Amino acid sequence: MNTMSSTRINQVQAPEEKVMPVTVDKPENTVMEEGVTVGTPFTDDAKFKLRNVEVFYGDSPAIKNISLDIARNEVIAFIGPSGCGKSTFLRCLNRMNDSIDVCRVKGQLLLDGHDIYDAKRDVVELRARVGMVFQKPNPFPKSIYDNVAYGPRIHGLANRKSELDDIVENSLRKAGLWNEVKDRLDAMATGMSGGQQQRLCIARAIAVSPEVVLMDEPCSALDPIATAKVEELIAELSESFTIVIVTHSMQQAARVSHRTAYFHLGHLVEVNETSKVFTTPEHQLTESYISGRFG
Repeated sequence: MNTMSSTRINQVQAPEEKVMPVTVDKPENTVMEEGVTVGTPFTDDAKFKLRNVEVFYGDSPAIKNISLDIARNEVIAFIGPSGCGKSTFLRCLNRMNDSIDVCRVKGQLLLDGHDIYDAKRDVVELRARVGMVFQKPNPFPKSIYDNVAYGPRIHGLANRKSELDDIVENSLRKAGLWNEVKDRLDAMATGMSGGQQQRLCIARAIAVSPEVVLMDEPCSALDPIATAKVEELIAELSESFTIVIVTHSMQQAARVSHRTAYFHLGHLVEVNETSKVFTTPEHQLTESYISGRFG
């Protein structure tokens, strides 16, 4: 999972994240220059092109002049200390920050060349193309079947019950859940285990055939066995989807991602192939974080 071809490197409710100060004993050469990211932030095959992105909560900057490409069918992990802005940046990608009155987003955010913050953009359609899985499993208080069928129904993706059945089954299969639930599709989703609920939320997200799946700490509430299943699922889904994952676990980032992006105090410090970030980081702040000097 840690190696990408050269053509790919050169693609409900969430807790609000606010940038908080982090005390760091930094050498002089670790001071960030705004808008400068080391490594390989750009690609020849971008699904997302993000340029000079800034996010403010009121007058307080949370994201500071970030430029980044996210390649098609890559898994990119966002890492960094709590409050560094990684979840805030993630939620810009499908405009989940719109629900926060004091939040303002500046810059250019292009999905397949089109501005996702254009005034004429249909946000519902955008979120069908860019799905999201949150930190805590949040199934609807409905049956397993209805959780997965909800999106296809409201988007008119099935004209007949048989078509909807196929979408539900295919989504549950992709999420690695079908064999576990096929005989109890009418059971309440809230009665499933935490790991099953999270995979159900993934099935629900992919049921509308998104192009990108955003994952905000998807395994933080799961046990090691459930976490392993979700990580295996991420590897399989990357064949069909672009995946952006926020994680506090550097081990998880190393296991599942092609590239890793390190955030610090609202800056994007470094982006590179995951193996390089964890073995030969180019920036002192990245090295300090992965070596445990702060975080």
